[in-house]
Amino acid sequence: MQPFFLFLLCSCSFSLFAQDEGKDSTTAPVNDSLYQSGMNDLVQDEIPTLSLDEDRLDDAGTQAISSILTAGRDPFLTAAAFNFNIARFKFRGYDNNLSATYLNGLLMQNLDNESTPYYLWSGLNDVLRNREIYAGIRYHTFGYGNIGIVTNIDARASKQRPQTTCSYAFSNRSYTHRWMITHSTGLNAKGWAFSFSASRRWSGEGYVPGTYYDAWSAFIGVDKQFNTKQILSLTAFYTPVENGRQGASTLEMQELAGSSYYNPYWGYQQGKKRNASISKSNEPLFILNDVFSINVHTTMTTAAGYSFGKRKISGIDWYHAPDPRPDYYKYLPSYQADSAQRAQLQQLFQQDENLRQINWEELYATNQANFETVYGIDGNPSNHISGKRALYILQNRVIQTQKLFFSSQLNTKIGEHVFFTGGIQYQWQRNHYYQEIADLLGGDFYIDLNQFAEQDFPNDPNALQNDLRHPNRVVKVGDRYGYNYAITLKREAAFSSFFFPLDHVDLFVGAEVSQTSFYRTGYVQNGLFPDHSLGNSIVNLFTNYSVKAGITYKLNGRNYFYVNAAQLTRAPLFDNVYISPRSRDIVQDSVRNENIFSAEAGYVLHAPKINFRIGAYYTTIRHALNVLTFYDDDYSNFVNYALRNIDRRYQGIEMGFEIKLLPVVSLNGAASLGQYFYTGRQHATIILDNSAAILADEIVYSENYKLPVPQQAFSLGLSYRSPAYWFLSVTGNYFNDRWLDFNPVRRTYNAIEGVDPASALWGQILDQEKLPAAFTVDFFGGITFRLRTSIQENKPTYLAFLAGISNLLNNREFISGGYEQLRFDFAGHDVQKFPSKYYYAYGINFFLGLSLRF
Repeated sequence: MQPFFLFLLCSCSFSLFAQDEGKDSTTAPVNDSLYQSGMNDLVQDEIPTLSLDEDRLDDAGTQAISSILTAGRDPFLTAAAFNFNIARFKFRGYDNNLSATYLNGLLMQNLDNESTPYYLWSGLNDVLRNREIYAGIRYHTFGYGNIGIVTNIDARASKQRPQTTCSYAFSNRSYTHRWMITHSTGLNAKGWAFSFSASRRWSGEGYVPGTYYDAWSAFIGVDKQFNTKQILSLTAFYTPVENGRQGASTLEMQELAGSSYYNPYWGYQQGKKRNASISKSNEPLFILNDVFSINVHTTMTTAAGYSFGKRKISGIDWYHAPDPRPDYYKYLPSYQADSAQRAQLQQLFQQDENLRQINWEELYATNQANFETVYGIDGNPSNHISGKRALYILQNRVIQTQKLFFSSQLNTKIGEHVFFTGGIQYQWQRNHYYQEIADLLGGDFYIDLNQFAEQDFPNDPNALQNDLRHPNRVVKVGDRYGYNYAITLKREAAFSSFFFPLDHVDLFVGAEVSQTSFYRTGYVQNGLFPDHSLGNSIVNLFTNYSVKAGITYKLNGRNYFYVNAAQLTRAPLFDNVYISPRSRDIVQDSVRNENIFSAEAGYVLHAPKINFRIGAYYTTIRHALNVLTFYDDDYSNFVNYALRNIDRRYQGIEMGFEIKLLPVVSLNGAASLGQYFYTGRQHATIILDNSAAILADEIVYSENYKLPVPQQAFSLGLSYRSPAYWFLSVTGNYFNDRWLDFNPVRRTYNAIEGVDPASALWGQILDQEKLPAAFTVDFFGGITFRLRTSIQENKPTYLAFLAGISNLLNNREFISGGYEQLRFDFAGHDVQKFPSKYYYAYGINFFLGLSLRF
């Protein structure tokens, strides 16, 4: 153990673990779960909170040793969930689509991006506490799982603790205020259980200027137990959210604004801040469950779900008018060739905040002054419209979604040492993508035309039409324009897993076969691609498999050694297959499944005063695809950058420990040492978006470039829990070996053509930017009182106060993420012409919570 402590201390990797959840056998018993509630409340709503097994082992000398599945909680996972998020840490470097979340028996991954839609149940912490979280390759009783973090949430009404909770929180983070009320009855004598929860989170302005937050959340659960063998459950979630967004920014704009939190998305309108980029989501979710106990050893679980609604993100669109973005590179001092002019402009930017933000008044004035008569409306030469033609509008990019979920699963015990889990899953999803006009910004109407096609094909009147069937269409607020298409996706899967708990060895094996399909449906006939835009495309069909196995050697009831491995294939995402689904159904060449291999091994110690795990892992992903679309200044047009043969490797060591120094004092720590990088050269096809003309095929020299996640993360912390029901903890977190996401366009032969390999410029073009190491300190504490007067007869009433302070040292130079712009100056090789953009972690921020539970 000592080398690990010395390593952490010498690395200055001080961190804090989240407060231990629930009861602990070495301290005075806790009569309420308010401690657990408080810890979870501090975690962002979209991050899964931990609900881990607290069972202690039997005597280590017994012959049949407890399985590692019930051997206790994972200290590394605790750190990853609570301490590492400030640096956008990812478990083993994996993207979210390598994890899986099950809610009431349903796999909740989106089919379009395979990520978990946490926003569907955000703000409902109180009813989501019954959850299990597993890391890596495992046997699961609730589904097949994945190779990353696998979460199982049971939010049924009968699983909620019978009580009423009222709480209020005050914070200076994304939202300022939050209230929440939850009431659950538990199962009554007639077999009914009811649960209700509601919350609201809001702020007039968040931590970042120009941002705001307004979210409502509601939950209803009803269970009916018909007999000892069957229970039927209905749960419903409704969580509409609206928030003003933050944009990444360049160092130049941050220096001009005098703040790392410069936000280019807002500007003043009539003296009030108005954000142009507003995100809205509104998708109710309904789940119906049936659990039938066939016998004492066999249970059949069936679940069905349905979700529908819209997600919108607004932004400014314009037609043959100057770029309205305040941080557009041609407006900045650095773009000016004359030094005197550059200095004068720099002074103006620093002195006048309006120059650094969106000029809403000018946009309105431009539209109101632009009186035009437009002929040929709806294709009729004599049909015309006169009025203030909007050159600037506020658009909504809309995704209207429908989702169906179904699963049926059998869990049974076959003999004394065999457990079986098997089932089927079905998912169907339709995403309808379109643009709509949110605000004409003082104009009377807008014309649905493609201005880039107009400049490329000036003699072809059909080319500039976004919909040939409705040429020169007049659109107003609420009307759809531009692109309008849908993607229909379907996934069917069947799986089976066996678990063999023997005296000193645990074994598991599992397999899954699935089929994924998707196709595009165009609702407009694009003038550039009349034969590839309207109607249904061909169906893209992919058959996939997954196999996994693992063995755990149980030396005794405290020491475990494990080795697990998985081999699987995965269908590519639709937006990496279609080159430009907004305008056409043409796909990439050489489309195929991704191939994934993953293996892990480690050691676990569970003792009365020590909880420790160390593990190593190795994962490869091959044959991935990607499509990047961006504006290319050389072509004065959008280009599609279609990438294939994207290979990645994830390897490293992770370690976590929790030590009881005293009955009331714990030392906690974690370390993640990883290498996450690209292992080969990628192939890129550059395609002009408006013609599908292939401009070039080239090699991207991406080998050994790092993935944009922390490769190293450490934590060390100390916590104290008093028998008098108060606690506090202090944590330090250290992050290193962090890299900015790189621009593949710069890592090509064309980017370095004519550059001397021995020059500094060569390295400036090709080298990947490394972000500075970062260190933070956090504090958390709370106290619980049992009130002498109870609100409800024969039930105690508790009052809890919680306080958390993150980034206690106010480290405002902590770059939490960013990216290189997808542009490059091929003519001048000026790397700073399109500089990188960054996001910064919040400085000192706090959370204060008051909770009443009875």
